[in-house]
Amino acid sequence: MRMDRFMAKEKTVYVCSECGHRESKWAGRCVICGAWNTFVEENIKTKMKFSSSEKKTEPIPLSRVCGEEKSRLDCGTEEFNRVLGGGLTADSSVLIGGRPGIGKSTLLLQTAASAKTESVLYVSGEESAAQIKARAVRLDLNENKITLLIENNLESITAAVRSLKPQLVIIDSIQTVICREAGSIPGTVNQMKFSAYELISVCKEIGAALFLTAHVTKDGVIAGPKLLEHLVDTVLYFEDGNDDLRILRAEKNRFGAVDESGFFIMTAKGLLEVKNPSALFTIEREGSVPAGIARAMIMEGSRMLPVEIQALVTPAQSSLSRVFSDKIDGKRISRIAAVIEKQIGVKFSDRDLYINVAGGMRLNDPAADLAVAMALYSSRCDLSIPQSVIFAGELSLAGEIRPIRFADKRARSAAQAGYSLVILPPPGEKGGSWGQGAAAAANIGGCIRLIFSSDGQQK
Repeated sequence: MRMDRFMAKEKTVYVCSECGHRESKWAGRCVICGAWNTFVEENIKTKMKFSSSEKKTEPIPLSRVCGEEKSRLDCGTEEFNRVLGGGLTADSSVLIGGRPGIGKSTLLLQTAASAKTESVLYVSGEESAAQIKARAVRLDLNENKITLLIENNLESITAAVRSLKPQLVIIDSIQTVICREAGSIPGTVNQMKFSAYELISVCKEIGAALFLTAHVTKDGVIAGPKLLEHLVDTVLYFEDGNDDLRILRAEKNRFGAVDESGFFIMTAKGLLEVKNPSALFTIEREGSVPAGIARAMIMEGSRMLPVEIQALVTPAQSSLSRVFSDKIDGKRISRIAAVIEKQIGVKFSDRDLYINVAGGMRLNDPAADLAVAMALYSSRCDLSIPQSVIFAGELSLAGEIRPIRFADKRARSAAQAGYSLVILPPPGEKGGSWGQGAAAAANIGGCIRLIFSSDGQQK
């Protein structure tokens, strides 16, 4: 790090633990993120450069820049490759966050053993060598190409990376790495920023790909400064669904799409990829379907998945109605209920609303709006929706069903999945149609009439 070319002096600053904003004096509220009582004192060494022999870079025309795509490393599983955009890009950096015990270390140890690389350096600052060895034996992994380093000192880690020159470096986790120049306590904002920057720089220097694992806060976001996410090329979140389901999502990806997801099942032999997750988020029933059940054809990355929305509408237990939903944004549920109440006249303002997604998937696709609306209406009116019907459409504040991306692909996917009817927004072409097995509804009232007769009974 060429520390001989710098002078250093101690300086006390106050750093927001939520966003990393610095202040020279303690403040009760962060002016950047708005969080209260998050400033912590840090003693850092500021560096004063007094000589420089660095080679300066020269500006070049964009037309002369080589635009060839970088080579990619096969991670050993199709689901992991999918989330990364086709594999791990050489000399890229990936940050993976997830709750304790979800399987981050298991995923990366399996990746270290199965990735199409010749050498892997696995650095652990949380577990002993015996613990990692026991996990590798239990998972029956190929250990030949994995070099293990139990260390949390940044200087020692970077020295090992430069010496071994592995193709893949795994740091588990970035919160445990300590740099003497950034203080003495691991996990602080300054430590994480400095350590991540140095590790990324060294890995780019030797052309190695880098994985960093990170802890998450109680709100499910990666702990530490937001700058950490800006430094890396890719940010992944490892989440859990119902039972043993694990979902890997890309929140940022400089080398691929950010809306892809990978699905895994946690077993005694480690994480097994689910190549066809269509059956994970629906429940097949014999006989009639209970009221409050509707299915949505959502788009998750490049895949179309049928997902079951479950709604329960009950009399409010207090003077104010409440929304209980952890897989769909509660404000979105309230908006949909308000639209139905305004446009259809079915009252929800005196009801408590419970919304669940089968399989535990978190839904962000706007096309799930219509299925949520139909599930709420079905539960409120105690009318069941046939199991063979599926919905895809975004609901406007005026009750209109707005156009969605890849509606024709959703219709084909619904037919292939065995649904006899898919309700979609009107086609863009005047007088057009979606073809056999699909119907268009201009608004929420029209959709209800397609499923139920005018007297409120199921057709």
